[in-house]
Amino acid sequence: MVTTREDMVTANGLQHHVVVWGDHPVDVVLCHGFLDIAWSFDGVARELVQAGHGVASFDWRGHGQTDWIGAGGYYHFPDYVLDLEGLLPQLSRHRIHLVGHSMGGSACVMYAAARPEKLRTLSLIEGIGPPEMEPRDPAAHLRAWLDGVAKVRGKTHAPMKDEAAALRRMRFQNPELPDELGLFLASKSTTAVEGGLQWTFDPLHKTFSPRPFQADLFSRLLEAIPVPTLVIAGEQGLRLDDEQARMSRIRDHRFVELADVGHMIHWFEPQRLSSELAAFFAEHGP
Repeated sequence: MVTTREDMVTANGLQHHVVVWGDHPVDVVLCHGFLDIAWSFDGVARELVQAGHGVASFDWRGHGQTDWIGAGGYYHFPDYVLDLEGLLPQLSRHRIHLVGHSMGGSACVMYAAARPEKLRTLSLIEGIGPPEMEPRDPAAHLRAWLDGVAKVRGKTHAPMKDEAAALRRMRFQNPELPDELGLFLASKSTTAVEGGLQWTFDPLHKTFSPRPFQADLFSRLLEAIPVPTLVIAGEQGLRLDDEQARMSRIRDHRFVELADVGHMIHWFEPQRLSSELAAFFAEHGP
């Protein structure tokens, strides 16, 4: 039986919610994506523990049970990297296998480029950055950001009746989400408020970033990663037109495509995903 425990760890001035699976010293850290939570890796983590690893995951700032940013703040990618800088030494005293999904993968790329000596390996699950954004006038982009923040701050969010209602909303993006997994994720992604439930993520996450994503700059970060890197994509996932070009920038990488699965690989194929990860870690152990 795989044991689990939950802790609150202070890093970069915020209380981060951490989940740890198994009794082995932590050597694998899993980083979730946009509007997701640490618990979504439960199936993957349990498989990795059976393969001999100690596994931890955490809720990024403004997600799950981790603190939201304070008044006047916003969510910028370098902030996530600074959070990792404070978190990882508290999760493990040794170099780790760092795994990031989607948005979490982008943050892990940035960390791996800056702190490669802290890592054994890097694994990116559909995490080599978002699509290149269409060129936009910087002033127009900033106006869209300002308008979006004002809209979020001025909006009252009606509570959901129960976890079944939350699951119905989750199925807008993932209609194949089964009841058991969906209700588990809904229970971990919501909090009780007057009149029902609300999502635990900060609504500011649903605004446009004030700075557009720049693929060229991100590619220079990919070039700076010296550690062995596994790139995993779902056959039906969020694939990029310049996927091969981006991966070619990583000096030591391997690419794996998993058939018949979309973007949320860790939700729907935890066994296949954990098998690929465990095999990769075994090649690059202590």
